[in-house]
Amino acid sequence: MALVKYNNNSISAVTSAASIPSGAMTHIKTLTASSSSTLSFVNGSSDVVLDSTYPIYKFVWINCHPSQQSGDGEEFQFNLSADTGSNYNVTKTSTYFIATHAENDGSTSFSYTDGHDLAQSTGVQKVSVDNDADDDASNSGSMFLFNPSSTTFVKHYIVENNYMHSSPLTINTHIAGYANTTSAIDAIKFEFSAGTIQSGTIKLYGIKDS
Repeated sequence: MALVKYNNNSISAVTSAASIPSGAMTHIKTLTASSSSTLSFVNGSSDVVLDSTYPIYKFVWINCHPSQQSGDGEEFQFNLSADTGSNYNVTKTSTYFIATHAENDGSTSFSYTDGHDLAQSTGVQKVSVDNDADDDASNSGSMFLFNPSSTTFVKHYIVENNYMHSSPLTINTHIAGYANTTSAIDAIKFEFSAGTIQSGTIKLYGIKDS
């Protein structure tokens, strides 16, 4: 495959940026953790919109830090709901890739991790595993959820996250899949597998398709 080179020397010189929509992303809600067991976005609750208003929703989490009560090893994860948060058990199928690099430069890797993907599972979708609980450790990343209000199609999602592993390593995760339901998805819950989200924020945005 040939590499495409871009010779523009500055942002002002770029002439093909028409595909980048200006002002298309609208902030809807920010949740801030304070030793919170979960952070949940539920359509119609506390000014949250997660319906047909937008065809694409983006969640951005910034420095989500696990509590230290359980020590290292917790998992950052989410699940989806089709009944405004009464149950978080939507069936999902997904893929899970990771890239790693040790702080001491002793190891690197890129691999598919079949232990963290899902195959028609109602369980949680793992975003990161074996988190370091040191004071400076956290998760930062984002997730796109496509057309969650559709009653025709499955609901696709794409996740990218970076975090400090307990080894310690930097680990970048790439996760993609779909909620295998034609019911509208109207709620999402983020949490660690044990303890709490001691600190951090998660922001919700809506994106117009034109």
